[in-house]
Amino acid sequence: MSIVKELHSDENDPLFDKTNMLYKEFPSDFRQIRYFTLLIVQSAPLEIKEINLLEQQISEVIKNAVKHGNNCDINKKVRVWYSFSPKHAHLIVEDEGEGFKELDKWNEFNRKRLECLHQQNFEQLANYVSFRTKLSDDQDGGNALFAALEYWGGGFVYNGKKNGVAMLKKFQQKRSVSHDGE
Repeated sequence: MSIVKELHSDENDPLFDKTNMLYKEFPSDFRQIRYFTLLIVQSAPLEIKEINLLEQQISEVIKNAVKHGNNCDINKKVRVWYSFSPKHAHLIVEDEGEGFKELDKWNEFNRKRLECLHQQNFEQLANYVSFRTKLSDDQDGGNALFAALEYWGGGFVYNGKKNGVAMLKKFQQKRSVSHDGE
């Protein structure tokens, strides 16, 4: 079986280096997540071809911080450090919550989900459609984390308390094509 990507926690991961990163702080207002996301994404260069996917991923991470981390408590802040170039997107998102206590359970769930996919055991796969905890509501399913592990190929790592996550996406550079026969 291929290598399974997992969520992990490492306070000392280099992705938590905030040097030369921009910073924004937001109240945990669920209604404004789209606006907060746009405030961050507007700093991304136009050369990024995956801007819609990038925007979607940033929105999901902010939504998780607001909803799960801070329980939509308007008095709690979400802090975002970010850096963009044509070659990368690097973000650190931190909330004031207790942290993602179910990280190991999520990894085990994802391992089993991927094993079912690999073995084409679709009957068993039905048990691994969405990850639920006691705190989950009807809108939750852990699906954003499945996508995050794939999208943030340069790393997706939680801090020690698991209330902050650092992520890196490296973009392919478009090769210039010569039109004069060279």
